[in-house]
Amino acid sequence: MTSSNAAPHLLLGSCDYPEHVPRDRWESYARQQRDLGLSFVRIAEFAWSRIEPRPGEYDWAWLDEAVEAYHAAGLRVVLCTPTATPPAWLVRAHPELLPVDEEGRVREFGSRRHYDFASPVYREHSRRITRALAERYGGHPAVAGWQTDNEFGCHGTARSYGGASAAAFPGWLRGRYGTLDALNEAWGNVFWSMEYTDWDQIRPPNLTVTEANPSHILDFYRFCSDMIAEFQAEQVALLRELSPGRFVTHNFMIFESGFDHYKVAEGLDFATWDNYPTGMLEHFAPTTVSEAEKTRFARTGHPDLVGWNHDVYRGMLGGAGRLGREGAGTTPGFWVMEQQCGQVNWAPFNPLPADGAVALWTAQAWAHGADVVSYFRWRAATMAQEVLHSGLLRHDETPDRGHAEVAGLDLPTFPLGEVPARVALLHDYESLWLMDVQPHSASLSYWGQTVAYYMALRSLGVDVDIVHADADLSGYAVAVAPAITLVTAERAARWRAAVEGGVALVCGPRTGFRTGSGGTWADGQPGPLAEVLSVRLLQFDSLRPGLTQTVRGAGGDFEAHAWAESYRLTGAEATHTYVGGPQDGQPAVTRRGRVTVIGAHSESLIKDVLRDVLAEAGVPTEDLPDGVRLSRRAGVTLVQNWNPEAVTWRGRTLAPVSFEVVAEDGE
Repeated sequence: MTSSNAAPHLLLGSCDYPEHVPRDRWESYARQQRDLGLSFVRIAEFAWSRIEPRPGEYDWAWLDEAVEAYHAAGLRVVLCTPTATPPAWLVRAHPELLPVDEEGRVREFGSRRHYDFASPVYREHSRRITRALAERYGGHPAVAGWQTDNEFGCHGTARSYGGASAAAFPGWLRGRYGTLDALNEAWGNVFWSMEYTDWDQIRPPNLTVTEANPSHILDFYRFCSDMIAEFQAEQVALLRELSPGRFVTHNFMIFESGFDHYKVAEGLDFATWDNYPTGMLEHFAPTTVSEAEKTRFARTGHPDLVGWNHDVYRGMLGGAGRLGREGAGTTPGFWVMEQQCGQVNWAPFNPLPADGAVALWTAQAWAHGADVVSYFRWRAATMAQEVLHSGLLRHDETPDRGHAEVAGLDLPTFPLGEVPARVALLHDYESLWLMDVQPHSASLSYWGQTVAYYMALRSLGVDVDIVHADADLSGYAVAVAPAITLVTAERAARWRAAVEGGVALVCGPRTGFRTGSGGTWADGQPGPLAEVLSVRLLQFDSLRPGLTQTVRGAGGDFEAHAWAESYRLTGAEATHTYVGGPQDGQPAVTRRGRVTVIGAHSESLIKDVLRDVLAEAGVPTEDLPDGVRLSRRAGVTLVQNWNPEAVTWRGRTLAPVSFEVVAEDGE
């Protein structure tokens, strides 16, 4: 590995667990990590039982020695608050802190993430252990920063349907609505005689005979998200007070839907996330990713599923395009805190990654704006639940295949700098919740619809910022809103201002269908966006598998699947119409000025329409070969081939599962 400190470039790290191995390995592991070219090590996210084996009895000696071992080797430590794993003594003393699942069952001790975010008892212990760690290590020269907890929401733990959350939910609602009359009106509780006459009558929306009120669900999801935000904010405040000058972050997850990440990320210095491309493809891929694609990309993961997560976390704190890390002269961007470096153990199928995949994943992370990539884990675990999960070292401490690929990286070829995206893709967790609570089509989810638009953009060679639906869009050429079903008057006004300011807007199906309380607009859809889009929703059609709808435009015919909606024109013109079926002759795609609405779910149609919009907006496009992707950063372009075979691109041969850093125009 070649490295230089002359100019800011990508840095590497690993996740290590000194408490899992004999004491005599610590110094040698630290030296090996430094010799491999690593700069950071993350530790202690699951170590509460070793730090505090009994109530109020701290054992700091082992952690002191571990931190000193890394420090002596020149590594910078990312220290974690260990609150993802409350120890047995705490759980048995306070069983009321355990969460309750949607089926009303208590989720027991013996794994991880076994706590209710709303529990006042657990909140107190979370603050206490955080304070103890920060007081001891907050000023240590080896400690570069902090990670709060670990993977909020993992294993479906963002929401507890009993205990402390059930007790706190009515008070949260009272603070939001003030009166029961206001709540009953907002939720439409006259429907099915669901009206409340006392706050204590309200429970979480589970175990109902049939589907619960979607407005009830929406507010419960908002409440649970706020509990996570409050929980983290308490830790962040202590870390800021007791460890000044160090960064604070959290490691978010793959396509996690359980909370509003934008709210939870407030107060952090930057976001990090945990990247497992092959496990993602098997476990998290939207239904719009076919089985054939899963097989084709089984050993690399799909480039756009990984890319989506990079881009959403780059933009989580308004960080899209920022330069990087401490010492680079700007606020830090984002990190990959856990990067897969071999096979994982938790997906339905867990194939070995292809040769070159670990290096490709690292390069892609950098090109999408990551300033640090940290591999999970240093040595494969020899105990408990993760013995089948790989590390940079095998169980016997010999270097695994990923170790060799990391050693071969030339880090100065990955300079820090901006990701020059001119296209913004709009994303919103409340729209996600509402769409998936009432999908109306088992073949299409929020992620499936949104990722389809993202894939189309990436297949056209376009760099993308993923931003909140209420973000400032000035400076972008095109804003794409694939599935923003919740639209308020304020959001509509922001979009209108963006269009008037010169931004081209593309909206997908179900845009503006729901109000802020989760109902629908009494004057029809798209509600306050009607004037901006110049259409009114006419009909919507949920297409079962095998049932398609032809869409015809100047460029030919397309086949819609899963969803097809049509419009009544109020100033826009139809560029595509339906042929045959109950919507025969009705508008499927409309256009007025810089605003386009796509009502049919068809990957080829989406790509065709986006290509034209981008061209008119002056954004260059290129129809890339399948599995080939371009990503630009800091004045250069990363050309990636995710295919298991060689591919020809612009007259050059790209080796299987490989990348090249080339001049910005790709020449």
